[in-house]
Amino acid sequence: MKAVGLTVLVDLLPYFGAEYFGTECFKLGGFVVCVPEGGRMGREIQSPALDVIQKFLVLYRYVRRYGRRAHCEGIRGRELSTLRYLHEVGPLTVGQITAYLFMSASSGSELVSRMEDAGYVTRRRSTDDCRVVFVELTAKGQQVAAETPLGGIPLLRERVTSLPPDKLDYIDQAFETLIAIMEIDPHEFQ
Repeated sequence: MKAVGLTVLVDLLPYFGAEYFGTECFKLGGFVVCVPEGGRMGREIQSPALDVIQKFLVLYRYVRRYGRRAHCEGIRGRELSTLRYLHEVGPLTVGQITAYLFMSASSGSELVSRMEDAGYVTRRRSTDDCRVVFVELTAKGQQVAAETPLGGIPLLRERVTSLPPDKLDYIDQAFETLIAIMEIDPHEFQ
């Protein structure tokens, strides 16, 4: 590999397939890119657009880190969100869970099956209508929901409900703008 004496906007390296492997150097394609002594280039270039990108990256990294940490402890983010939601509101149908998690019905069914196999939830038929199946927490699921530190998307889900409507509208508009700028089809990510 060649060492390249170029400075780069370090925060954007992950979007170019770069891999961090030291305090000053990154692998980018077939090259090693080293940031000169004195720190991260791009930090001294300030603009409102750069501030927005950096804040987005902070949020993105935090959510990924929390998800990886939870996964290392044996539970995935959506599983934890489901456990906490069931813990808060009680038994729900798979359809209610998928609507809450903004995911497809087939993905929701797979999620509940994995959680059932892991012993976090059970399925129970409704006594009023045998076509309706409820998902409810087991003792193990109750324990995990109560003991796992709140963070990432589960924390966001809990805290965002306490925001005033005007703040929620403002945040919603900001996300709509980001989704449009990044040319994302939200339905592709259900």
